[in-house]
Amino acid sequence: MSSQPALRLFAQGKLLLTGEYVVLDGALALALPVRYGQTLEVEVSEAAGRLSWESLDEKGHAWFWGKFSLPGFDVLYASSTETAARLQQILQACRKQNPAFLQDGAGWNVRTRIDFPRAWGLGTSSTLIAAVAQWAAADPYVVLFDTFGGSGYDIACAFAGGPLLYRLEAGRPVAGRAPFDPVFAGQLFFVFLGKKQNSLDGIRHYRARAHFDPALIGDISGLTQQLLDAQTLDQCCSVLLEHERRIARALDLPRVQELYFPDFPGVVKSLGAWGGDFVLAAGRKAPAASMAYFRQKGYDVCIPYREMAL
Repeated sequence: MSSQPALRLFAQGKLLLTGEYVVLDGALALALPVRYGQTLEVEVSEAAGRLSWESLDEKGHAWFWGKFSLPGFDVLYASSTETAARLQQILQACRKQNPAFLQDGAGWNVRTRIDFPRAWGLGTSSTLIAAVAQWAAADPYVVLFDTFGGSGYDIACAFAGGPLLYRLEAGRPVAGRAPFDPVFAGQLFFVFLGKKQNSLDGIRHYRARAHFDPALIGDISGLTQQLLDAQTLDQCCSVLLEHERRIARALDLPRVQELYFPDFPGVVKSLGAWGGDFVLAAGRKAPAASMAYFRQKGYDVCIPYREMAL
């Protein structure tokens, strides 16, 4: 691919600080765009009627490559049939909104690259959907809902300038900037548990265990607001702990701190799909001591809040 692609887009990854699962039912959630994300580069090729695709990881190694015929998006070759099918879904969902998308007979080369390990769960799929939808002049929320599903908070984060308040109102996404810049941010950390979770599996478990509960929705929405209002680390810890307790009861699952970090001097909160990916740690000791705690337990990916948050 040439050094000057015809189009270059960068979509940011995401973390959900509050409202996991319950955001699907309309709870107010606090979402955090992160500094990591995915780049999409597009250029015209000489192979008319062909779409060549290459996906690179954070080290520049190709983890997927394939060729599709145009305009039908038929798979001509793919290193992974599953990934090709998902990509085909996204492209077809974009075409559904914009019938002219990739219908001009030209050939195209596309390269994507994430700048974080795929196992981190920061949004390999959502950043791809957001970037491809922008290329196609399509609504990324509609593309998401037509393909992978979910609440859409990750799409809201893709091009946001900072923390967001997000909710679904009558099934429609509503997002706005959140005044979240805590004075105690230096004592907040994101710790990777090393257990990549499937968000769809988590949603299925939530649906099976927790039926629509207006009281739970109201409680989680209230806790989201309380976290925004927290002025001290103690207030923050109180909110995070109560949030964990409410979701744990709804899912009938133990809290992550009970399982892995019972002696941590502070609070550890699950993020997104419970049991894996990142957790949020609010430490009551000096930042260096909190980070050392996790690393001594073998959790080497411990990222301070301000290094992760956009």
